[in-house]
Amino acid sequence: MTSNKKETIDSFTHKYSKICQENSWIDPSLYNAYGVKRGLRDKNGEGVLAGLTNISLIKSHDEIDGKRIPCDGKLLYRGYNITDLVKGFAHNQQYGFEEITYLLLFGSLPNEEQLAHFKDILVESRNLPKNFVRDVIMKAPSRDIMNSLTKSVLTLASYDETIDDVSLDNVLRQCLMLISIFPMLCVYGYHAYNHYECNESFYIHRPDDQLSTAQNILKMLRPDKQFTELEAKVLDIALVLHMEHGGGNNSTFTTRVVSSSGSDTYSVIAAALSSLKGPKHGGANIKVVEMVADIKSHVANPKDEEEVKSYLTKILNKKVFDRRGLIYGMGHAVYSISDPRAQIFKGFVEKLADDRGRRSDFELYAMIERLAPRVIAEERKIYKGVSANVDFYSGFVYSMLDIPLELYTPLFAMARIVGWSAHRLEELVNADKIIRPAYESPLMDKDYRVMQER
Repeated sequence: MTSNKKETIDSFTHKYSKICQENSWIDPSLYNAYGVKRGLRDKNGEGVLAGLTNISLIKSHDEIDGKRIPCDGKLLYRGYNITDLVKGFAHNQQYGFEEITYLLLFGSLPNEEQLAHFKDILVESRNLPKNFVRDVIMKAPSRDIMNSLTKSVLTLASYDETIDDVSLDNVLRQCLMLISIFPMLCVYGYHAYNHYECNESFYIHRPDDQLSTAQNILKMLRPDKQFTELEAKVLDIALVLHMEHGGGNNSTFTTRVVSSSGSDTYSVIAAALSSLKGPKHGGANIKVVEMVADIKSHVANPKDEEEVKSYLTKILNKKVFDRRGLIYGMGHAVYSISDPRAQIFKGFVEKLADDRGRRSDFELYAMIERLAPRVIAEERKIYKGVSANVDFYSGFVYSMLDIPLELYTPLFAMARIVGWSAHRLEELVNADKIIRPAYESPLMDKDYRVMQER
């Protein structure tokens, strides 16, 4: 594109974006006038009921005498409390990703024989087409690994002769394949970017059939392929906690919406990935890491509670950090008193911090977790219960595992692909209508004029 053409396009878009702004704006008062629940949530933050699911349940309140009373958050996978599930495989010194994947997909916990067979199936499903790494992943690498991952998923459709077959056995085959190869697509995509864009060495380590998903992620990512058992176990728990979170989160709802249209699995998962990559959804843990780094660089004594509290107040009042007025990692659309995933994660994070010599960093995170709800309550005057969410600690964990920032959201995708797959299957089993919510229009009639009269 020549310079003059670019200037012409730039001047056109500069002018017409303002016209778009003017003609796209809707008076906010009309949303109340028409009874529109913006973001599909009512004025109390409750989500609009859009469907039913047996895959997971989120509980944030009790019903007492007809009143909704906030309670400690609970998350159930197929009826099992996530706390019990994590305690179970952690107590047995096992990795949980494969077991909980089986649970979410098929609705029951596997016995030893079923789990062993399922692991073999995942290994058999973990194959990329010949030269796929060279021809797709290594071509046009991007720092945005989520975009690279989406490109890879859509390209894989070209290799599937039964792409449009939406029978359950075929969709399950496609889902198992994507669950199995997501770590390869993500890690290889990062290495391609790191080599071609950052001039670093290029590593393509093949996964080991005898290792768990978490172990293989670290093996493929690290140049020396080495990792400790504690590192792999903490990463495994992070994956399990991010696997599924109700049908109403943005990317899972996207999965169900696109599935309801009859679209193919690759298009459905690509749409879910595009939803997840948004900073309001899957990118929050990066902002937590950046926020804590900012606090450490501007607070003279990060161990002084009053200094930290004062700086958190400045963050909330848009005076420092990114000036958006958000204490990242605090609060959740559903939970109020506590996010069970954060509560589970915290103990394992502390062990990893001690192991990696980052006790002082953990204590700062714990202090922020304790102080932030008080600051929010004092400054916002509308305290309904704010607590740390799972993203508050996950970014810290990834940093201790030396996982690059570019892979934080893709790690979320490596886990959530399981939940998306389960919801796609459930949608296909139960739904017979395309999901199509209504939009009201406040437009007024206009008289048409022919070209010569405009």
